[in-house]
Amino acid sequence: MLETGTRNPAQGADASGLVNLSAIHWNLQEPKLYEESLKRGEAELVAGGALSVDTGTHTGRSAKDKFILRDETTEETVWWDINKEMSQANFDVLHEDFLEHAKGRELFVQDLYGGADPAYRLPTRVFTEYAWHSLFIRNLMLRPALEELHSFVADMTIIDLPSFKANPKRHGCRTETVIACDFTRKIVLIGGTSYAGEMKKSVFSMLNFLLPAKKVMPMHCSANVNDEDGTAVFFGLSGTGKTTLSADPSRTLIGDDEHGWGEDGIFNFEGGCYAKTIKLSREAEPEIYATTERFGTVLENVVLDPETRIPDFNDSRKTENTRCAYPIHFIPNASETGRASHPKNIIMLTADAFGVMPPIARLTPAQAMYHFLSGYTAKVAGTEKGVTEPQATFSTCFGAPFMPRHPSEYGNLLRELIAKHDVDCWLVNTGWTGGAYGTGSRMPIQATRALLQAALSGALKDADFRNDTIFGFDVPREVDGVVTQILNPRDTWSDKDAFDAQARKLAGMFVENFAIYVPYVDEAVLNAAPKGLKIIAA
Repeated sequence: MLETGTRNPAQGADASGLVNLSAIHWNLQEPKLYEESLKRGEAELVAGGALSVDTGTHTGRSAKDKFILRDETTEETVWWDINKEMSQANFDVLHEDFLEHAKGRELFVQDLYGGADPAYRLPTRVFTEYAWHSLFIRNLMLRPALEELHSFVADMTIIDLPSFKANPKRHGCRTETVIACDFTRKIVLIGGTSYAGEMKKSVFSMLNFLLPAKKVMPMHCSANVNDEDGTAVFFGLSGTGKTTLSADPSRTLIGDDEHGWGEDGIFNFEGGCYAKTIKLSREAEPEIYATTERFGTVLENVVLDPETRIPDFNDSRKTENTRCAYPIHFIPNASETGRASHPKNIIMLTADAFGVMPPIARLTPAQAMYHFLSGYTAKVAGTEKGVTEPQATFSTCFGAPFMPRHPSEYGNLLRELIAKHDVDCWLVNTGWTGGAYGTGSRMPIQATRALLQAALSGALKDADFRNDTIFGFDVPREVDGVVTQILNPRDTWSDKDAFDAQARKLAGMFVENFAIYVPYVDEAVLNAAPKGLKIIAA
């Protein structure tokens, strides 16, 4: 077997059960991974130096094909109402078939860390079939120093084989695509999909399972900091602005997607960013745009001009979920340590396509837990087949697919940390105003940035607030630099009766969604429900 690169000679490929490979490439850096990707026809060069790849039929995560091994470790700790189980027998057969499928193949390996805090980091070894997948995960996770590779010992193993096709009857899965997680042995098997984001989310899922037992809160959030205003955390589902709003040139970026909150403060799980590029522009998001013109960045499913190789970020013919993956140091004001103090502010982002949520609202700790467990955003018409009007989407903890434990476990831990560190909490709507999607307009990003600046600087604490008659949270009446009308969504609608009906409709959706959490929360959280729509039991 041909071996290249740098590794710990005491822990070879056979530590994962992989044997009889034709070649294995250890911890290759960007130039060699570029060469291998291009030589194999996996990718093409972009004007400016990035690498462009297509992920085929899978242009996003396959959430319905993700399974967790049900064993003694997970029997009482995983929330099986939401997570799909795989038996020990099925997992063992799947693992054996993965190892057999890998024989005679050429694999790439990266030894990396999940977690910037040494007390909690997860040493992870990632085996990939594609060279560009090796570059992707090298960009997204934390890289050990070169001298650390000689003594690196993995605690978690990912085997990523897109050419492997699962057999639902044999493996106990749903389709030929499978993501199978063994939380006891810390093994993840990914097959039948070329979408690289499955690898990074597998590390996130593992940390989400392991850390709460250590009283560390895992979060699907971005984070930034400055000396004057302290640390800010931004929760939000895809498309709500987590990456955009945290990439603020006046603040140091801790990370754009996954963090832990532990005894010493916030720490990034990752070493890179995975930013959406649909409609990306140099003017609106200069820091992110600049990364697309750098050697080392991976562009996923972005349409290129066939002659100039210049990307067209407005072209969504492949997918709306176009992405760029780059190491965090490509952002000029990124943190060198990936760590920061305890947050002073928590921002919960929603893209409300119904056009009834205010651009910012202040939350009590109980309201923060209510909205954290709700995890609300909305799909707009046309984004998916059959979606002809706005549809509410509730993803608990702003990341349900990655949260193995019961949501109340994460919610209570967050509430304790908010109280302990006296954190201010805000709900920010980056969605629509003046009407629902199709009638109203997108919330001006300049207004969102001005409101965030007022919140993070502490200036918003002294504002005059009104209590929202439906949702019960407090909304500022005036904020410098923001048109007053926009602060009260009802004032932006020409048809006030239509607004009232839409607001009541959305409030009812909140209540209906929250029914499953009623047995797990106290009266204060129940009272955070929209007014007049509280329920006592599921």
